[in-house]
Order: sequence, then structure tokens, then C-alpha cells
Amino acid sequence: MRFFPRLLLIGLLFSLTTAWAQNILSPKEHFGFNIGDDYMLATYTQTEAYFKKIAAASDRAKLVDIGMTEEGRHQYMLIVSSPENLKKLDRYKEISQKLARAEGLTDEQARALANEGKAVVWIDGGLHATETVGTMQLIETIWQLVSRKDPETLRILDQDIILLTHANPDGQEIVTNWYMREKTPEKRSLDNLPRLYQKYIGHDNNRDFFMLNMKETRNIGRQLFVEWIPQIMYNHHQRGPAGSVLAGPPYRDPFNYAFDPLMITGIDALGAAMINRLNSENKPGFTRLGGSVFSTWYNGGLRTTTHFHNMIGLLTEIIGGPTPEDVPLVPNRLIPNGNTPFPVRPQKWHFKQSIDYSLSLNYAVMDYAARYRDQVLYNIYRMGKNSIERGSTDTWALSPKRIDAIQEAYKADPKKPTSTTNAALAQYGLLPRGGGMPVKYYDTIMKAPTLRDPRGFIIPANQPDFATAVKFLNALIRTGIQVQQATADFTVAGKKYPEGSYIVKTDQSFRPHILDMFEPQDHPNDFQYPGGPPVRPYDAAGWTLAYLMNVQFDRILDGFDGPFKKLPYGELLSPEGHINGGGSAGYVLSARANNSFIAVNDLLASGVEVYRLPNGAGGKSSVEAGAFFVPASAKAKSLLDKSAKDLGLEITGVSKRPTTSMIKVSPMRIALWDTYGGSMPSGWVRWLMEQYHFPMKVIYPSDIDAGDLRKKYDVIVFVTRAIPPVRGEENDIFRALEREPKEETTPAEYRPWLGRITASKSIPQIKAFLEAGGTVVTIGSSTNLAYHLNLPVKNALTEMTSSGQDRPLPGEKYYIPGSVLRVNLDSTQHATWGMPNLTDVYFDASPVFKLAPEAIAKGTVKPLAWFSSNKPLRSGWAWGQSYLQDGVAAFMAPVGSGKLYAFGPEITFRAQSQGTFKLLFNQLYSTGSSPQSGNETVSEE
Repeated sequence: MRFFPRLLLIGLLFSLTTAWAQNILSPKEHFGFNIGDDYMLATYTQTEAYFKKIAAASDRAKLVDIGMTEEGRHQYMLIVSSPENLKKLDRYKEISQKLARAEGLTDEQARALANEGKAVVWIDGGLHATETVGTMQLIETIWQLVSRKDPETLRILDQDIILLTHANPDGQEIVTNWYMREKTPEKRSLDNLPRLYQKYIGHDNNRDFFMLNMKETRNIGRQLFVEWIPQIMYNHHQRGPAGSVLAGPPYRDPFNYAFDPLMITGIDALGAAMINRLNSENKPGFTRLGGSVFSTWYNGGLRTTTHFHNMIGLLTEIIGGPTPEDVPLVPNRLIPNGNTPFPVRPQKWHFKQSIDYSLSLNYAVMDYAARYRDQVLYNIYRMGKNSIERGSTDTWALSPKRIDAIQEAYKADPKKPTSTTNAALAQYGLLPRGGGMPVKYYDTIMKAPTLRDPRGFIIPANQPDFATAVKFLNALIRTGIQVQQATADFTVAGKKYPEGSYIVKTDQSFRPHILDMFEPQDHPNDFQYPGGPPVRPYDAAGWTLAYLMNVQFDRILDGFDGPFKKLPYGELLSPEGHINGGGSAGYVLSARANNSFIAVNDLLASGVEVYRLPNGAGGKSSVEAGAFFVPASAKAKSLLDKSAKDLGLEITGVSKRPTTSMIKVSPMRIALWDTYGGSMPSGWVRWLMEQYHFPMKVIYPSDIDAGDLRKKYDVIVFVTRAIPPVRGEENDIFRALEREPKEETTPAEYRPWLGRITASKSIPQIKAFLEAGGTVVTIGSSTNLAYHLNLPVKNALTEMTSSGQDRPLPGEKYYIPGSVLRVNLDSTQHATWGMPNLTDVYFDASPVFKLAPEAIAKGTVKPLAWFSSNKPLRSGWAWGQSYLQDGVAAFMAPVGSGKLYAFGPEITFRAQSQGTFKLLFNQLYSTGSSPQSGNETVSEE
């Protein structure tokens, strides 16, 4: 009989323990305020503590540390589902991976897995930390999911696995501390944040998702593309177009032609669920389609990169913040239409309203996934299977250029049939039976063997900068692409490739992403109306990463195989380099390899002598102009052994010193311009210099205005948007959007960062620095400095008005948003050492120059890069590109004893344009010592 009381006691204790464990603190109990209360924000420190308490108390939540941030914080993902599902997470993750990769599955097997699996839904918040709704809605959504017991929530928990991910812990801490520093709530403001809300790149943290440079994006990328591969992802942002509450799916055209149509219609379906939910709850103000600027063309954003992986990627941009605001009166937003079926009226808007909207939208997405769980799971398999099938046979991708080619084939045919189409009907797409163009013109283009889509790409191991090619491959691997490696020499299409070469085949589920990284983007000519101004793309029009990184690859049109081994998903490559030869006289490092600059900087930091060979060298192999020579020593050998192994460098040991002249390399005192609030281009360069071990100091306008620059620095780098236009700040759209904070309201520690580069104070100091022997590197719009200095250069992109005045070409004639263009280079010059004679550059409405002929003849200005073609477009959109022909993209001009380098293209763009990094790096060494000559020809050992 004693057994039963004991059993009863155990049951009672279990019940008490369970009840205690489910006693979950509400946000009010933890933070001291309700989520959405006006004038209140939580720090990440508080949020992290809350996440841990939730995970400890709830059987619906599991906390996962996905990695460290750039500032050293833990980045968390909270997985929320039913207790039963959490016990089988590994199985559900396996199912999600199998369906997304679609390898070796039949449709029947996929349907069985879809029936067994759970819909995986990603919801994030806080990526752009000043968009405070994102982080706070994440907290509220987690609380609602772990505490509610209504039938809808229980169904969601049973059918879904929700990955609730904090996208920017550092930013939340920075922004909240700034906002909450004011004791009086009504005085609190998000304005004038003194620094970027991500350590290096601020808002550009949402442009890093195909490159994955930052730690936070790598953490997120691994969960999205390697670990979980969710079927639906929802990325929260701010802010909606004026006169609306939010912008959401579906989005405006164009969408990227690489997508599976199921992905696009999947966005339509989720968008319908989201707007219907708001409308049913009497929440107006959702705009979509042409009602906002957001599209699905671009790759590289947290949402947009998932589109290339067959995920239904969702974005909303909502108004609101902790400080109440007004929904403004925008009359043309008040009439209902297809973009905005339920307009919002002008009114006062509170933070809680934005949180409530966000919660409704989250529930709409989660409820859709729960109701259509098996379909959502099967559809990602179907898209993956479609990609595998397309990559396994001959296909021809449609694009604007292909349509133009079909039309040109028709026009060029002297025997074409006379059109009987009524022009008035044709403009409405109305054709009589049998109307339209004969199909043979389609077949001429869309069945041409040379125009087929590639079956794969081969990256040879014997290219000049193989380590950078491996960085490109690692970017693919981080985004879930499978890479293969050759275990022996092999031949494809008559070309022999060495062992160790890499292969990327397109018969895999994420084929859209592969094509997007290797193939050019063909953005349509998109104008507001025929003959009217262009419609700006949302971000870039072209970005082909293989081009920007100057990766050498071969595009293979037929199916191929060889001695290839498949590398595990997500496993990064780290090839070891070698020192080839004994190096009794020294070592030669190629100027073509970006990582050579890391090795050189490490040598210089250790006091090892390094020289450059301005004319290259002879011997058993060709040594290019600008190659590095390191005299033999025990210290040099030790450092170079490590560099070869860690950096994948092929270093040549030589038995004799070069006979050609050598210039001693010395480190320079480098200054990098930045500004109050933080410059994203400057932050990218700061990160870049840290990665490549260039010591540097960040300086601000007040440092420049203080003068005596030459005593402190040898080179100053001005990234784009540092130097204002010569005609005044009113011509600078970015400056027009900036508001300089008042000194008296700025905390003392940030006051030295205030100020701007001005023509009256700053330019004279920069000129004095140059005249005293300093070097200035300008990038993008900061090449304005050439005009301030009255150099013999002018804008090449102008036309003459009827009054005889020059004016910039209008957008109807010339328009090039972010795209990849090709330029010619003189690679024998110091500034361009290590570069090929032709290279691809990132061009974003970039400056192009016309040099005075006498300036070139006298050496007053030396062209470094120029456009020799009337069709330099490689990827993207270039309307009126013929205007670029013979224009100068980059030049060097002596100013007194110093040198000004002007690079119009964005040579360091988002740390993606690795093929042009050397155009910056070459200017960061002092090579002014007298040339030294060796006594012998370089000989390899």
C-alpha cells in the first residue's frame, strides 16, 4: 500500500515542477514595460537575458547560439514549436534539407517526406537596428508563441518549426543606449546616431548575403543555406512609403529571370494571406506591387538571396517607432487601387500599432505554413528538382537581350512575311488567330547551340590568384552550393585542367544562385514611360561576383564528368600554398595575388626588407611588373612558410637576386576619412584594411581642417561621398539627406567627429598635404577633388545646351545604375601593378573624365583606366553606354611633390570587387627609395 502514496507524491511533485517550469515571465515582468509602449526600447543585454529565461522556462522553445558578432556578442536563434516537435528537431531538419536539395528523391518519396515533416518558417528582426520595430516585434512574437493556448497558436506550434532569429545584436545595444540616454521620454530620439549600427558596414549588413563577409551574415547564412533551409523566411524592415503603413509582398517588376515560377507565385500566395489578415482585422495601409520601390531583382539582401535558393522570401517595411509620429496626408494614396486596396487615413501613430501589425503579419505567415504545410514542403522540393533537371539538359534562358535578338533576326530577314497584324490591336496584345511572328525566329536564338545555358563551370587551379578564386568558392559554399574538386588532371572540351581544380555544376537545387554568381545579369530597360526617365532599380542592376573578383573560369555547355569528388555541404576550402624552390637568394611573391599584400604587410611589421620589381624579371619564368622580392633570411623564411600555408600563396624561391631595378617598400602612415554617423564605404575599407593587415587611422573633417597633415600621414583615402561637388553641397543628393547635429547637444566624446569636408577649410589643407609630398586616393564621387584642385580634367558625360553651356547627360539619354563594366588598364604603371590589361569594375553612376590632350602629353595627368569600347557593359544595365567610349575611368595627377589618384569606379565596393583591390593597395606603400639593382638574373631553385 505504501507504493500508491509514494506514486501520488511523485505525480504531485512532477505537476508542481511542470507548473513552475511553465511560469514564463511576460515582457512587462522582465523589461519593466510592455513591448510597444511609447518611448521605450530594450537593449540587447536585456533581450539576451529574456531569451535565456524563456528557453529555460518553456518547453516550446530551444535557444541556439549561432555564432559571435563583430563586437563579440553571442547571436541567438530561438527555435519555437510544440514540445513533441522539439524532441525530433534533428529529424525535421534532415527532412528540410533533403527536400530543399532534392537529390536522389522521387516525387513519391518527396511527398512522403512532406507529409512527415514540419514547415520551417524563419522570422527575424533587428537587422537595421534603427528600425526598432523589427527587434521589438521579435520579442513580442516569441512571448505570444510560448504563452498563448488558443487553437490557432497550438496548430501553428504543431505544424510549424519557427526560427526566430536576432539579426544584429550589436546594433540593438548601440541604438537603444543612444535612444534611452535621455531621462525625459519626450526628448528621446533615434536621430544623429554617432556611429554605424554594425561595427563596419551599418545598413549594408543587408547587402552582404551572397558574399557573407561579416560574422553576423555568416552566422545567419549558415542557418538559412546549410543547416535549416527554411521553406519560408520573413525579413522585417522599416519604413513604408509615405501615406501608407507598410509595404509588403508581392513586389514590383522586374523579378530575376533565374527564379522558378513557383517561388514568385509562392510570394503572391503569402502576400495574399498577409494582406487578407490585416484587412480582416481592420488594419489598413498595406501597399504592394507598384505601390512601393521594392522588387525581387537583386541578390545579396537577407530576403533576396533566399529567393535564389527557392525559399519564399518575404519583406515588409513598416512605419513607426518608440516616439509617436504622424501618418502624413498623401492625397494620391487615399484612393483604393490594386496596389493599396485599403488605404490608411492620416492619423497619429503609436509604437504599439506597429507591433500589433507585425504580430498579425507573423501570424498570417505562420498560419499559412501550418494550413499548407505539406504543400509548402513539397514545393521547395519541386523547385529544387526543376533546377536539377534544367541543369542536366540543354536549356536556353530568356532575357531582354534574347528577346531583342529574336526581333533583330526578324527585322534582318529580307524574306520575312509581311505583317498583317493590326497595330492598334497589337499594342493591347490582341492578335488574330495565327498572328504573331513566325516561330523560326524564336528557334534561331532559343535553339542555337552556342547560346545554351551552362551545365557547369570549371575554376582552374593554375590561375594567377587562385586564393581569391577559393574565396569566391567559399562564398558559394557558405550559401549552400555544392562544389566538386578534381583528384587528378582531366580534360573537358579539349582543354586540360590540373588536379586541384574546382567544378561547380548547375544540376543542383540552388541553380538560380549559381547562375547569378557566374552569369551576367541582363536588367531590362525600365522607364517611367516611353522616352521618359529611368526607374531606378532597388539597389544594383548587375553584380556578377565571378567578374568582380576576377575569377578565371570556363563555362561548359555540354554535360561533363571526370575524376571529381563532391565536397560536403558547408565545408569551407583552405588550400595550402607552397614555397617552390629553396630560396637561397630570396623569394618572389606575385603582385597578381591579393593575399601577397597580407604576407608583405606581415613581413614589414616584423622588420623584414621587401622590394618591388617595377620592370618584372627574367629567368625560367616570367615575373610580372610590381612583383615583390624578399631577400633571404631566417625570419623571412619562417614568415613566408606560414603565409604560404595560411594564405594559399605560391611563392617562388630564387637562387639569384634580380638584375632589374628594385624599389624598397616601406609602410605608410595611412589615414582613412570617416564622418559623424559613420560612412558605410569607409567602414568597408576599414574592414578591408584590417583583413589585409594595413595599419591605418580613421580621421574626421575636423582632423583635416586642423592642418599639418603631412607631419602625421603619408596617404589619405577618401571613399565615395567624402568630397563635395565643386559647385556646392546643393548638388549632392546624399548631403541633402544628411542633418548635421548641433555640437551643444552632442555628447563630448563624439564632438571631434562632427563637421564636413568644405571647399573653404578642408580643400586647402588637402592641397597643402599633396604639395608637401603626400598621397591622396579618391574613390567614386570623391574624385570631385580633381575639380577643386583645378586639374586639367572635365566631366566626360555632358552635352551642350542651346545656350552653349555644358550640362550632365539626362537620364533619358544616359543612365547606368550599379553594374559591372569592363575597362582597359596600363598594368605597367605603379598604380596598376598586378592588374590585367582588361578588368571588370563596379560602376554606379560613377564619374568618368575627359583629359586635356596637353595634360597627357606633358604628363600632368596620367590615365590609369579607360573605356576603349562603346559597349563596356558586362552585367547589369547601361543605357547610353556608348557615351563612355574613350572616357577615362581613373587617373593619377602630380600635385606639387605629391600624387592624387582618382578612381571613378567603386574599386572596393562592399568588399566584393576583389579584382580591383590592388588599385587601392598599390598606393599604400612608399616606394620612393632609389632603385637598387641586383647582379644576376632571377633563377628559380
